[in-house]
Amino acid sequence: MKKIAYILTLITVFTTSCTDNFESINTDPNKTSSAVFNPNYLLSQSQFEYGNTGYSQLLFQSMWTQVLASTFSYYGNGDKYVPSGSFIAYQGRVHEETYRAASLSYEMQNLTKDKPEMSNLYNIGTIMKVLCLSRITDCYGDVPYSQALKAKEGITLPKYDSQSAIYPAMLTELDAAITALNTSKAGPSADLMYGGNVTKWKKFGYSLMLKLAMRLTKVDAAAAKTWAEKAYTGGVFASIDDNAKVLTDNATNGNNTSGALRVPDDYREVRWSKTFIDYLKATADPRLSAIAEVSQDGYAKNTDQNLAGDNSEAIQVGLPNGYDLNGGTTDVAKHPQYPGASGTGADVARVGKYSRPRTSVFIDRSGVNFVLTYSETELLLAEAKVRGWNVGTTTAADHYKAGVKAAAASLTQFNTAASADASIAKAVTAMDAFLTKNPLNVSSTEASLKQINEQIWVATGSTFNFIETWSNWRRSGYPALTAVVYPNGFSNGTIPRRIPYKSTEASYNPDNYKAAVAALTGGDTFTSKIWWDK
Repeated sequence: MKKIAYILTLITVFTTSCTDNFESINTDPNKTSSAVFNPNYLLSQSQFEYGNTGYSQLLFQSMWTQVLASTFSYYGNGDKYVPSGSFIAYQGRVHEETYRAASLSYEMQNLTKDKPEMSNLYNIGTIMKVLCLSRITDCYGDVPYSQALKAKEGITLPKYDSQSAIYPAMLTELDAAITALNTSKAGPSADLMYGGNVTKWKKFGYSLMLKLAMRLTKVDAAAAKTWAEKAYTGGVFASIDDNAKVLTDNATNGNNTSGALRVPDDYREVRWSKTFIDYLKATADPRLSAIAEVSQDGYAKNTDQNLAGDNSEAIQVGLPNGYDLNGGTTDVAKHPQYPGASGTGADVARVGKYSRPRTSVFIDRSGVNFVLTYSETELLLAEAKVRGWNVGTTTAADHYKAGVKAAAASLTQFNTAASADASIAKAVTAMDAFLTKNPLNVSSTEASLKQINEQIWVATGSTFNFIETWSNWRRSGYPALTAVVYPNGFSNGTIPRRIPYKSTEASYNPDNYKAAVAALTGGDTFTSKIWWDK
């Protein structure tokens, strides 16, 4: 009986103890909660995720727009519009990575909406969300917007909004968020773009508004004009110090942390396109020797990333898009301007005399990803001025000049090596003389629009912001590009105009997916056009 009493006493003690301390005992001390989590961290992660689309841009949009080229089969997705590598996976990466970035910003808003002291962080969350969702709709067309990002609220099968409804909604949200930013309150504390500077966030917001407004030029010119003028009045970027860019760190994420060339394949196999190099050479653009080089002879030297090439302007030659190394009629050696091989042996040597992006500038995956630049802003203001809109007294020609100069100067911001690079510095110094010889052509509206948008192509292409290169090319129609015609292409010899929806959407969200596809002329293909692409 004494033993039984003893056991019962122990059970009573332990039961009482466990009941009293159940929650603390069974709570992971390392687990966070909304009550203690610092939402600032979500901003930096959202920015990093948004910038982390470098490799999918390199495979697709860089070559669709004929800024880069490659003879190697892995890059057939972009160079020849043929499926290669992890084609389906990369097709959905813009969708996955950018919605992920948007979701982080949206969660940041949820954590700050009832905290007045964090109102700036809340409104910056709106700006980041609009930035992310604008990229998604620009790539795919109609996408979830009004019901997007709300799985925690029970909406797991969001409807697809029409792009014609998404754009006014984005601009309205953006306007409200910028207006609500308060420079007398604290800025974000984990901000990879502006270090918490709220004034710069206002400039970024209005510059983004300008870019979105210009997307509407062919579908709603009146709205485009209204929003562009509002952006200018609010205050857009004023120098390259305002450039929006995200510094990356190769040590944290292997190959894909930035838009730079991937080691070891890209710098060996990717070249500047003939279209791009020919354009720069036609006007003796000083940026040519700042961004391009011809590798040293032979396979061994070509594949050594520590050996700089020859960046003399006279020897630069671009690789034509649409060629391969297969020995048939599309073998690059059959091209009438083939410069010959750089030594013998491996296929890499066969393209060694074509201009590649300079390894000292473009191979650093701990450099920056450019998001939006002063150069783009000035060039868009030049276009707005040509269209006769009220964006100040500065002439279109002067906006154009400022934009082209800023494009060259932005090259210094890629990384530490670029900031001290003699060839880049020389190009920046030479831009005034270049622009004196090559001013904006004001003989006609169309001539001006052509030249301005060709320079946006150069500015975004040379800073590796290839999705924007592609979007502005579709929007403006410049430069005039000749599509590649190659066997078994997925776009029938047409430069892709959109990205098909992520492959899993048909099974995960079937009804809404079917409705979105039904609204596309031509179906869910690379050649169907989105709303603003006319």
